[in-house]
Amino acid sequence: MVGVLVVAFFSFSGFYTDFLWYNQLGFTEVLTTQWIGTIAMFLVGFIAMAVPVWLSIHLAYRLRPVYAKLSSQLDRYQELIEPLRRLATYGIPVVLGLFAGLSIAGRWREVLLWFNSSPTGTLDPQFGLDASFYMFDLPFYRGVVAFASAVILLSLLLTAAVCYLYGSIHLSGRELRISKHARIQIAVLAGVYLLLQAVSIWFDQYATLTSSSPLFTGVNFTDANATIPGKMILAGIAALVAILFFVTAFVGRWRLPIVGTALLLVSALVVGLAYPALVQRFQVDPNAKTLEAPYLQHNIDLTREAFGLSDVREIPYAATTDAEPGALRSDAETTANIRIIDPAVVTKSFQQLEQFKQYYSFPKVMDVDRYEIDGRSQDAVVAVRELNQSGIDASKWVNTALVYTHGYGLVAAYGNKRSSDGQPVFMQSGIPSTGKLGDFEPRIYFGETSPSYSIVGAKKGADPIELDYPASREGDQQTYYTFTGDGGPKLDNVFNKLVYALKFQSEQIFLSSDVTNNSQILYDRSPLQRVKKAAPYLDLDSDPYPSVVDGRIVWIVDGYTTSADFPYSKTVSLSNSIRDQEGRPSYALDDINYMRNSVKATVDAYDGSVKLYAWDTDDAILKTWQKVYPNTLHPISEMSADLMSHVRYPNDMFKVQRKILGDYHVTNAGQFFSDSDKWITPNDPQSKKDDPRLQPPYYLTMQMPGQEKPSFSLYSSFIPPGKGEDSRNVLTGYLAADANAGNEKGKKAEDYGKLRLLTLTSGDAIPGPGQVQNTFNANQEVSKEINLLKQGQTEVINGNLLTLPVGGGLLYVQPVYVQSSGTTKFPLLQRVLVAFGDKIAFKSTLDEALDDLFGGDSGASAGDGGIVPDPGTTPDPGTTPDPGTENPGTENPGTGTPVDPAQAEALRTALNDAAQAMKDKQKALESGDWTAYGAADKALSDAVDRANAALK
Repeated sequence: MVGVLVVAFFSFSGFYTDFLWYNQLGFTEVLTTQWIGTIAMFLVGFIAMAVPVWLSIHLAYRLRPVYAKLSSQLDRYQELIEPLRRLATYGIPVVLGLFAGLSIAGRWREVLLWFNSSPTGTLDPQFGLDASFYMFDLPFYRGVVAFASAVILLSLLLTAAVCYLYGSIHLSGRELRISKHARIQIAVLAGVYLLLQAVSIWFDQYATLTSSSPLFTGVNFTDANATIPGKMILAGIAALVAILFFVTAFVGRWRLPIVGTALLLVSALVVGLAYPALVQRFQVDPNAKTLEAPYLQHNIDLTREAFGLSDVREIPYAATTDAEPGALRSDAETTANIRIIDPAVVTKSFQQLEQFKQYYSFPKVMDVDRYEIDGRSQDAVVAVRELNQSGIDASKWVNTALVYTHGYGLVAAYGNKRSSDGQPVFMQSGIPSTGKLGDFEPRIYFGETSPSYSIVGAKKGADPIELDYPASREGDQQTYYTFTGDGGPKLDNVFNKLVYALKFQSEQIFLSSDVTNNSQILYDRSPLQRVKKAAPYLDLDSDPYPSVVDGRIVWIVDGYTTSADFPYSKTVSLSNSIRDQEGRPSYALDDINYMRNSVKATVDAYDGSVKLYAWDTDDAILKTWQKVYPNTLHPISEMSADLMSHVRYPNDMFKVQRKILGDYHVTNAGQFFSDSDKWITPNDPQSKKDDPRLQPPYYLTMQMPGQEKPSFSLYSSFIPPGKGEDSRNVLTGYLAADANAGNEKGKKAEDYGKLRLLTLTSGDAIPGPGQVQNTFNANQEVSKEINLLKQGQTEVINGNLLTLPVGGGLLYVQPVYVQSSGTTKFPLLQRVLVAFGDKIAFKSTLDEALDDLFGGDSGASAGDGGIVPDPGTTPDPGTTPDPGTENPGTENPGTGTPVDPAQAEALRTALNDAAQAMKDKQKALESGDWTAYGAADKALSDAVDRANAALK
């Protein structure tokens, strides 16, 4: 009893803490709906299985022949079973009922979707049914039929077993005798089972709309003219055989149902398998292009509809490869916003310049957002300074639970600017946080790396014990703070303290005097985790990002509704489609053929509050879930203007769409059938050969062909498919999504989400990212300069390779970073590579590189044209930068010592002189002028010495 009570209490404490968490967050409705749905479905499954099984066993035993003569073997079986008969009569149904209840307890979502289904407005071309029938109704109906079939089949088998054991079925030699009552019971159960199979076969014809063939998904010619009619015939035969079994129950003749069953099996082979195979082989295969064309067109149209690609604007783009002077004049606003700060590279720069203490950290990859600075939209590389408890003494519970509870501040760098020594230029930085983003609540209690739990809050007037931020100067005191929000369940009674002590396996929660009735416990703090628990029907974008919105730091999370049952639509793997990142997320429904960005969610970084906004109000799945959870979603009209200005087109949705468009940019069935114009996303030039990853999409503010002004956009490129040496890394297409949602309260920008697909029509081959990267790496002049940059203890890192449709062609831009190979290192932007057609340039700034690329004058200025002066100096390696300094300086990449502007300029001059000396040596070698060769060699040696001196 004690053991049972302990287990019951632990189980109850889990349910109770879940209730406290959801209740504090304001989403109790979500939890109670799950509980009620799970319990209701368990009871339905238990009763629907246990009652028929018990009734079958009970009737088979009660209606047994009392004086039946049994064989000696059956007599022995009866003697063994009889003492357990009553237990088995009730135990078998109960056990089967428990298994059945548990198996369908999680199907409550399917039932609620069926009960609350909303129409999509899209009709399938085969049966004329709304797509919602396939997404909501058909899965429910087929599930009910499958469960009922299992119940009847088990009842039939157990009935036959009991009847045989107690003599209702008697086998004597070659003669089989069945009593009247057994005949009726078995025949009726068999008839019901076959009737259910008839219904199942009837529903199977609708399932052909989501079945896949080698060519496409959906009904094809063979399905429409052989498979579907065959299933209708088989369903009719199964229903007829079921009737024959019902007749047998009363007339006692088994010949007709047995013959009917044999006919059903033969029909299944002939009508269900052989006939469709013959039609495919002798009618379709010789004339596939003509016969399959209308069905393939259905697949193309509905696949594009299912993934939001119906309105893609295709723009023929005759890209030039000639870099003419002044070519960028009409793209001046785009070139001024080209992002040269790579969010995947500058993490170490953020860490060295803005981390300050070992208990703070930044994510491995920064996020890209935009802010209005001095009246202009400015792309920014952003991250929050999160708490990293691995940098503290974790052996002390007080430290991990009470003192180190939160991170501090958002750091943002201009995407298109750099200091003279290659550092990011920060628009917001430091502790306390200062910069261009105004006043906002800087504390990060809820983030991607927050501790598993923290206990915050105290009595009014009590001394604060939470470390807020470290001392800004030597001799200053650290600043402490007390959480004042409503961020977690309250520990205001002994019982709550006890259940949370059990949940987190920590007696200190129950015993500590610092845990008072004013304390709150914060847990489940990841933005993705909180949104997923508040909206369990959503798949979430893998890249939540922080923004300063209305004076708060909030995490913005994109939520998707997905389905695998949209008619005619191609199925793709969600995780494989976004595989350009490390560690692909897992999804409950990974193979999907329908996707909508239906919800925009925010998670307040200070108090963890979650708000869900209904973004795509036309989505049928979202409408259905709104009926299930009517009080959890806010209308888009409640989104503030500031929030709208930071909403962007979602990353993972775009990746799935580019995956689909690789095939489905072709909208003509005949051309699609020939399979001659498929595209793929190129591999990231920076990924490893043994672990290639797709090139990720990039956010940039640019003006696409067809746009009147630049807009914050998300883009990706396409190349032809191929393997190994047969692969041609040339551009075939360029996809961009208008990612700017506008800045009006509750109103989307008119062009938000508009997809523009440039199809390259030029006769000239436009090099793709892989080809351009190869050209950069193989270029002799670039290689020489990079080798010079690698002098001493330094290494060179290539940044993201950006592609921009400017100047009438495609411009490639790649930042090149240099960092120390020592223990203290972080990348500094030292050069920029650019390419247009077959020309390349490699200069210290993007502005210089563009001018060099376009004949001395590109016609436009880049954002780094006016290099920002060095912001200062950095303390010696191993010390902590002064958090009161807004923009700490940098280190010499060779030694880790402070560097000032004069040193940086001396290094740059020495490197330029060395590069020129190498050119002079090569020229002298080719002409055989050994005097000039010696002079150039001496100049090279002198330049290297000066470079090394600048690095010391």
